[in-house]
Amino acid sequence: MSSTVDDAETRVVAIGTHVDVRNVAQVRARLHAMLAEAPGDVTVDMGDLEIIDAAGLGMLTAAHLRAERAGHRLVLRNCSKELRRVLAVTRLSRILHVDRGNLQLTA
Repeated sequence: MSSTVDDAETRVVAIGTHVDVRNVAQVRARLHAMLAEAPGDVTVDMGDLEIIDAAGLGMLTAAHLRAERAGHRLVLRNCSKELRRVLAVTRLSRILHVDRGNLQLTA
């Protein structure tokens, strides 16, 4: 994770290029901390993401459930075409909130 931007209700966290078994614990801890202190929704900027594995997808799903239990939403923003395809194939697109207004276009 590289940076955080806050406004009155939503926190935006920029995720790094890789979310996999090697760093999923670090990303999970950062997201859980953000969810615990956020007054509203937490948006995860996926714009730099190049690789995500099953551990990363599981962590996002768990963070989503944690946010819902707290009465908030975890929103994925700037998802690449490849990531949207992975979310569709795994059917996580039915569970996770993907901001469709800020879709990342790939050439």
